[in-house]
Amino acid sequence: MAWFAAQLRARGFDAGTLGYRSIRDGATRVVDELREVLQDGPAHLVGHSLGGVIALEALRRRDAPAGGRVVCIGSPLCGSDAARTLRSRALTAAYLGRSGPLLEQGCVQWPAQVEVGMIAGTRPRGLGGLVARFDEPHDGTVAVRETQAPGLADHLLLPASHTGLMFSGDAVAQVARFLREGAFDHAGAGSGAV
Repeated sequence: MAWFAAQLRARGFDAGTLGYRSIRDGATRVVDELREVLQDGPAHLVGHSLGGVIALEALRRRDAPAGGRVVCIGSPLCGSDAARTLRSRALTAAYLGRSGPLLEQGCVQWPAQVEVGMIAGTRPRGLGGLVARFDEPHDGTVAVRETQAPGLADHLLLPASHTGLMFSGDAVAQVARFLREGAFDHAGAGSGAV
């Protein structure tokens, strides 16, 4: 997410990153670190994949300060079929490490005052197809259905793969718009014109 944060800084945001190793660290440590960051007051949060689930889990576990928005990018808020499949097989169960349970269950509840936007990819390229059977639109790792949690302020589809979303100029522009306005530009989505 370093490139993504740099692009947001170029658009006037004071953006930083919070890294983690999902296998070794698990989500709990990162949730706790995010909760500490949020003690300082409102902050916008942007997370890709598990990062978006972690951001919402941190807000769910703590009363969120008013004013911050969240954008999840390719995050399986409704739980991940690919994660459930990995955890069900002896040879791949350890792959998800301590983050497995959070990826499997997702996070569909967060404080009502927090506006959450979701960007989902529709380019079916990625390793997720090796472990999960997708018979619906997906980004190669996460099905669009897995991103459609109730309570989202806005949901946007972009023609990008799961990894491609992290390096998409369209995704950066849409995130910046949502953080400023609380809505995506659906008319300009995927056109590069945002």
